[in-house]
Amino acid sequence: MEVAGNQIRVQSLAQNGTAQVPPEYIQPPDCRPNVLPCPNTWASDKSIPLVDLSGSTSDVHRVLGQACQEWGAFHVINHGVPIQLLDGMRKIGITFFEDCPMAEKLNYSYEPNSFASEGYGSRMLVSSNDTVLDWRDYFDHHTLPLSRRNPSHWPNFPPNYRDVVLEYSDHMEALAQRLLKLISESLRLPSSQIGEAVGDFYQNITISYYPPCPQPELTLGLQAHSDMGAITLLIQDDVSGLQVLKDNEWVNINPLSEAVVVILADQTEIITNGKYRSAVHRAITNSTNARLSVATFHDPAKTRTISPASKLISDSSPPRYRQVMYGDYVSSWYTKGPEGKRNIDGLLL
Repeated sequence: MEVAGNQIRVQSLAQNGTAQVPPEYIQPPDCRPNVLPCPNTWASDKSIPLVDLSGSTSDVHRVLGQACQEWGAFHVINHGVPIQLLDGMRKIGITFFEDCPMAEKLNYSYEPNSFASEGYGSRMLVSSNDTVLDWRDYFDHHTLPLSRRNPSHWPNFPPNYRDVVLEYSDHMEALAQRLLKLISESLRLPSSQIGEAVGDFYQNITISYYPPCPQPELTLGLQAHSDMGAITLLIQDDVSGLQVLKDNEWVNINPLSEAVVVILADQTEIITNGKYRSAVHRAITNSTNARLSVATFHDPAKTRTISPASKLISDSSPPRYRQVMYGDYVSSWYTKGPEGKRNIDGLLL
């Protein structure tokens, strides 16, 4: 069994032919994928909105605004990121996880005593030793600001791994900036409003690998949560598993190879005073196919104070959230655990 410190990699469990999920990966009955939020509640006929960024400005503002208000998650197409780069990012991820020897992967292991440390791991969202573990492995890259970016900490298997991540980081930053401008404009705010509130991005790129699971009905690849930062951009392979909570139903976000999934995070909900919502989402597992996704998180600096935009506050629309220093929010998120939206709800006035 391949371990790093005391941490067993999920991929090793799957490759060793584990017939039963170890108890630390078994979700409580009310959190299992076939019963949350209630039995047999699946919205297979629904799908997240699709926003075509090549459309007219008025159409983009309208469709994007509706998606942000009603879902907090949507696909974007014609986004300006080269499709071959999306494919290249998926390819280096699957090559690292499936072809790189485990002993070499373990050389890049994360620091287990530090939250969200860079590297190869399995326990990013763990708030205590009693937390149920997710059925996934991941590699987290610190990519922005440039002072955090050190490609020598990343794999060089395959040989173009680092170059692809660097190019991908730059394109995701540009797309996130573009989207925050469009989101601001859709609220009839100055285009720079949300971007200036967030400040310079702290960007992490997390490649997640979800091995086949012998008992998918008992596990989650990633527990239900809303992201704590500003905006998340995600691509996935052709295996379904990502879901978003909409009207108390879990909706599958079906893979679209040329699209990027946009997930609004908690700080954007605060800045928009709740007019736009952050999306609660999760990943489920399956027994036959491994799944890969790449999530790029764009967060404020931990010293940044986040509060509702003044232009959205009036007598008829008072502030809904207390202001918060982002570093304090992060600490709370990891201390309490990420399930659902408990942390942002704690800021409600």
